[in-house]
Amino acid sequence: MKVMKTALATALTFALASPGMAATEADVEQSFYPYKGGVPTYNGLSAGTTINQGNVDQFKEVLDPATFDFIKKGWTDIKVGETTSFDLHPNYVKATKDGLGKVKLGASSGEIEGFIAGRPFPEEPSTDDPRAGEKLAWNYKYGYNWGDNAAIYPFYWKYKDMNSGKLERTIKFNFHFLNFMHRVNQDPVPNIEPNPSGLFRAIYVQALEPFDVKNTQLLIHRYEDDLKRDSAWLYLGFQRRVRKLASGQVTDAFLGSDVMIEDFEGYNGRINDMEWTYKGTQNILVPFYNHNDLQLAEEDKEPDGYQFVAMGGKGDCFPQITWQLRKVYVLENVPKDSNHPISKRVHYIDAQTYTIPRTLIYDRKGDLWKSWQIGQAHPDHHLPKNKGTGVAIDDSFTMVDVQAMHCTTGQFKGQVDPELNPVNKFSVQNMRASGR
Repeated sequence: MKVMKTALATALTFALASPGMAATEADVEQSFYPYKGGVPTYNGLSAGTTINQGNVDQFKEVLDPATFDFIKKGWTDIKVGETTSFDLHPNYVKATKDGLGKVKLGASSGEIEGFIAGRPFPEEPSTDDPRAGEKLAWNYKYGYNWGDNAAIYPFYWKYKDMNSGKLERTIKFNFHFLNFMHRVNQDPVPNIEPNPSGLFRAIYVQALEPFDVKNTQLLIHRYEDDLKRDSAWLYLGFQRRVRKLASGQVTDAFLGSDVMIEDFEGYNGRINDMEWTYKGTQNILVPFYNHNDLQLAEEDKEPDGYQFVAMGGKGDCFPQITWQLRKVYVLENVPKDSNHPISKRVHYIDAQTYTIPRTLIYDRKGDLWKSWQIGQAHPDHHLPKNKGTGVAIDDSFTMVDVQAMHCTTGQFKGQVDPELNPVNKFSVQNMRASGR
């Protein structure tokens, strides 16, 4: 009987992953334009509403647990904005339609077949599908986050004591992103050639100031083969040499912040490193907004007049932005490595863009450790160069360590600009040259 049950389970798994269950064009339309027939609503909630300590109980159902707790404690308020569509670039939608019926999961976690570009699995996830979580993870990995390439130029990280409000440290970075494969919009399409190492994506980071970390650089190469571990290198300015990072170092505090390398963009790791479980679909408030409509910070103004998102609330740890009531998928990831410093993450993935605006991170005992928030700005209400790109612009962040009462905040100048991201920037040789 046990053998029969195992065989049936295996057959079901492969049936759900097979082309016979492939999505339709109607699924694609629903996936990319979920608000065409109307936006989510909740009793008493409307654009302009401020959720604060006095009324937060009324809106508990549309808040993730950590955000509810922060407001309940009086650490922050939330101003509600109008729910708007963040349309991704038409080329990405077309690539998804072109892939219908061709993409399926492989036999094991971390394997995918038939994928060229676009969203691999645009169908609505089902809790009856034992691999639904894995499909959501692939949709995130191959999402249009930053498009084919982009830069955060510059990027301010600020370390803060939540109790005293003391600003302990400010680091100014440049971050760069480049997709080598599955490109849909910027030439060359779909792949950059030659690509002898089989890279899917690269991230390059350079610290600009203060002096003690100036020219510290990080380079990450993610391979198309998800079963192959990332390669990562660190250049330390004071040592003036490049060293390869051990895989375990991606879960260390990055330059003393509250952020791990593995936390970048919501989750910055392999599909195969985690067990993925789809926990359901919800309508909740998430940090989506129009940057140009906000009351922005006066400090760190750019020469072109660009202003960053302001911070406020307890310890100046909370971006002063508006939140939208949006459809999200709740996705849990649990590390396969028993030595990993966390027990799980709970991601709230935006159903339209597949960005990860909210993540709750739990320690090894299962207690809430950190709250990870990445604000998403509409590209048509941001820098002129971002208009029409279809990229939900990462625009602000806060990583709140609720156990240490500490936070790291981020203020972005996100730019979708291929000229800022030449291929040679994403090489070890460039790290050495830039560090001289």
